[in-house]
Amino acid sequence: MGEQPCPAPASPPGQDGGPGASPAPPVLPRDKWSKKMDFLLSVVGFAVDLGNVWRFPYICYQNGGGAFLIPYTLMAVFGGVPLFYMELALGQFHRTGAIPIWKRICPIFKGIGFAICIIGLYVSFYYNTIIAWALYYFYSSFSGTLPWASCDNPWNTPNCTNYFGRSNVTWTNFSRSPAEEFYTRKVLEIQKSGGLYDVGGIRWQLLLCLFLIFTIVYFSLWKGVKTSGKVVWVTATLPYLVLLVLLVRGATLPGAWRGVLFYLRPDWGKLLSTVWVDAAAQIFFSLGPGFGVLLALASYNHFHNNCYRDALVTSAVNCLTSFLSGFVIFTVLGYMAEMRDVEVEDVARDKGPSLLFITYPEAIANMVGSTFFAVIFFLMMITLGLDSTFGGLEAVITAVMDEYPQALAKRRELFVLGLITVCFLGSLSTLTYGGAYVVKLLEEFGAGCSILAVVLLETIAVSWFYGIQRFSHDVKAMLGFAPGLFWKVCWAAISPALLAFIVVSSLLEQPPLVLFGYQYPAWSTSVGHLVGASSFVCIPVYMVYKLVWTPGSLKQVRAASAGNSCEPHCLSFT
Repeated sequence: MGEQPCPAPASPPGQDGGPGASPAPPVLPRDKWSKKMDFLLSVVGFAVDLGNVWRFPYICYQNGGGAFLIPYTLMAVFGGVPLFYMELALGQFHRTGAIPIWKRICPIFKGIGFAICIIGLYVSFYYNTIIAWALYYFYSSFSGTLPWASCDNPWNTPNCTNYFGRSNVTWTNFSRSPAEEFYTRKVLEIQKSGGLYDVGGIRWQLLLCLFLIFTIVYFSLWKGVKTSGKVVWVTATLPYLVLLVLLVRGATLPGAWRGVLFYLRPDWGKLLSTVWVDAAAQIFFSLGPGFGVLLALASYNHFHNNCYRDALVTSAVNCLTSFLSGFVIFTVLGYMAEMRDVEVEDVARDKGPSLLFITYPEAIANMVGSTFFAVIFFLMMITLGLDSTFGGLEAVITAVMDEYPQALAKRRELFVLGLITVCFLGSLSTLTYGGAYVVKLLEEFGAGCSILAVVLLETIAVSWFYGIQRFSHDVKAMLGFAPGLFWKVCWAAISPALLAFIVVSSLLEQPPLVLFGYQYPAWSTSVGHLVGASSFVCIPVYMVYKLVWTPGSLKQVRAASAGNSCEPHCLSFT
């Protein structure tokens, strides 16, 4: 690429007169993590979320059980972990958020930072509503008999069929379990909605739950990493304790072995199908590069912190948690298959939130000590969700505050309050009777192909424009050693190729959206594409703005975009 490596700086950009020093006077000293474990738990808490519990087990058994672990491991080694390491190193070296960091890497790609923030907002619009559902279940669990344990409730229909503890019960295509009717007809009250054309009014109970969730989020984030770093000691560790308790309980249930065999039985023929796309998508969404969270969290580290070791440890914890969650889920699915006297695949059809709000609660309702297990299960879901919300919103907060330090540095509490208010108002449509339809639409398009495309461009910008050698010098300045050849090859070629492969495959294969038998209208898919494009479009728009409004010839624009003589031209490969 014809670039000359920069000398390795002795200190991070913007400090002690380093090469990235900004002429603007410093506003306030940057916060630091109180303890190393605060940072590690925050990263683990962000990466290990509800998707580890509901998405990985489903994707695993759908794609050949134990055979899926082969492409999953390869995609993690050559794609997910290298990008995880890259983002931690970028954040720690430049010590700034996802928007202003591009002034130091390649200014013309600054639109990536704005796209990341918009995607973060879209995720907050639906993700916190799922946590609110879990809070509603958590409150409902404090009863002698769980409300989804029987068909004797006002919201039940004649199709409600309870087969636990009963013989000669006929299960048909029209049958609905008590847990399913509690979720759809009591929690969501989706029967009062006619679909996306008529989502109906707002469920005030869910509105209250969401308000409580955002209140917790605000008081965890308002003071910065000093407060959020303490909260994660509970929210990041409690899920592991609960998972172990549920695993032990699940392993003792009749039929549990059937679920484990179904989960792990390898189907080698699947390796010739689309399993590679699913494995790559799962690892990228699970580890979470591209959301700006790793950049933000690492930016509060000490400059010489060993982010290489952190990347390996936290990504390994994330992947192992996904694998463990599969045992927790499938021991219970095996138990349900035993009770229904059907095959495991017949009770393992639910995916996404339905797995957590219908299938698993149904099994819990028929266990000894059902109230206790329901309380700890939904408490685990709340803490898993809160961790990821902390990370996602901290990415937006750090990016915007670092971009406008003079205006916001001393007004963090007010800015966080304003951001939380925007997220709360943006979530209102998901609290309606048809809110579940909106949640699925945002989940599918708000952070689908758009975030993968953003990660792809981020990787290209760092590897090809900023330069692998220059980035390696930055890492060496922090850690005392440069990344090996494996990491450089992954950053420059393998990871971008995998991401491009996933993006193209996702665009070519888009099955119709269906939820609870409701077929999404064609116009809703178009709206979804517009939502996805609304974030990604920030990147080309900013590029055009930079080209049009920067005075001078193209050659001068290139020099201006580079920022200083030691950075590469950011408008071409030459």
